[in-house]
Amino acid sequence: MALQMTQPSSVHTRSSGEMAHAAFADDAHQYLRFTVANEIFMVDILHIKEIIEYGNITEIPMMPGFVRGVINLRGAVVPVIDLAVRFNHKPTTVSRRTCVVIIETWQESGAHDIGIVVDAVHEVIELQAKDIEPTPAFGAKVRTDFIWGMGKVNDDFVIILHVEKVLSVEEMTALTDMNKVVN
Repeated sequence: MALQMTQPSSVHTRSSGEMAHAAFADDAHQYLRFTVANEIFMVDILHIKEIIEYGNITEIPMMPGFVRGVINLRGAVVPVIDLAVRFNHKPTTVSRRTCVVIIETWQESGAHDIGIVVDAVHEVIELQAKDIEPTPAFGAKVRTDFIWGMGKVNDDFVIILHVEKVLSVEEMTALTDMNKVVN
């Protein structure tokens, strides 16, 4: 399955019914594979609303380093997070393949759309339940609570991100509030 990047005004979006978080009941499930800071990650395809070209991000003063700013997505203000910085790496260097993946998260405060900056989107991969291992207790380059599982792709393991943890609105709000106090 190939993904095609489009401009925000002409992107196909999923309905909220299609975006409902499904339990991992099926034997096979699809994941979007992408690169951040030279590492490969995957996200459950049910969280993906759109993939757009990087650009037109409005910076917001006094935000933590991982907040690139906001974009106007058909009249909605969507925050954009640099996953590289969120994972304690240097900010993403924007290139021709850099894009923003619009993710829908479900939190106590409701559904939220958040953009994540990624170096490149590669493909959608279908994995069988038997090809997904539980989160390791140690040894990952990102916080273990950010990891939903480890997907076996060919002979390598790829981190499947726990979107609600990585993009926790409550945690990011607390970090933003702390940043305001420090500055």
